[in-house]
Amino acid sequence: MNGVRDVTFLCGRAGVLALGAVAAKHVDNCKLFDYYLSQFKEIKPSKDLQDELLYGRAGYLWTCLFLNKHFGKDTIPATYMGDIVKEIIRNGRKLGKQGRCPLMFEWHGERYWGAAHGLAGIMHVLMEFKLVSDELEDVKGTLKYMISRRLPSGNYPAGEEDKKHDALVHWCHGAPGITLTLVKGSKLLREFLKAAMDAAEVVWNRGLLKRLGICHGISGNAYAFLALYRLTGIVEYLYRAKAFACFLLDRAHILMSMGEMHGGDNPFSLFEGIGGMAHLFLDMVQPKNARFPAYER
Repeated sequence: MNGVRDVTFLCGRAGVLALGAVAAKHVDNCKLFDYYLSQFKEIKPSKDLQDELLYGRAGYLWTCLFLNKHFGKDTIPATYMGDIVKEIIRNGRKLGKQGRCPLMFEWHGERYWGAAHGLAGIMHVLMEFKLVSDELEDVKGTLKYMISRRLPSGNYPAGEEDKKHDALVHWCHGAPGITLTLVKGSKLLREFLKAAMDAAEVVWNRGLLKRLGICHGISGNAYAFLALYRLTGIVEYLYRAKAFACFLLDRAHILMSMGEMHGGDNPFSLFEGIGGMAHLFLDMVQPKNARFPAYER
């Protein structure tokens, strides 16, 4: 149960077990709830696991936080999660010493910046925890480093060695996912709000993509505006989210039938397909409560 693809909410067995536990609790099936929770607790991150969100320690920690949100803060002990947090930070500092960024991480040899595999996703999860002062400064310093090295367009590169490639405006790589992380970071440092708003301008100008999904499509990009609307109350951000949602509602099926829009390699899924679009439409009913699924809490 400790394989590299077992431990995370999004891409592992851990997420299936966590959702199973929530569903069992809702129907008052105590036996099934105990089964799912005990099965989850048998999953442990291996020493060779990397630190990113989709397959690594950050994704495992997000699952723990999800369980604690639904079943109480002691479901997964804070001391246990704290040890994993410290391991992530140790790893980040070790690689960060090779450059100017306080924390740096690799996934398959690439130093990614985005939400799925890189800095943004890891910082997003670390900010959920009570960090000691030097750890908190490293997180803030990492976000400052990213902001200071934005691309000339205002977008963010996919990775540390990818400073000239400016094509990706996705949750997984680029300004949309980093906007969400900076929105969370604005609670630590006010200057991150300005950076989040700047990144959202990139999403508005370039985020109407040829895919409809959450991970790398229009549906996911709309959540950058919803996050800023929730934080600031600025109605323009709600208008922008509605504009993206209305485009999908009015045009997505036509454009897909014409072959001008991609429905996703997994066309019914949450992150690539119409499942994500449906999630966005539901969130538009109560936009103040909208959250990017399996990322914002």
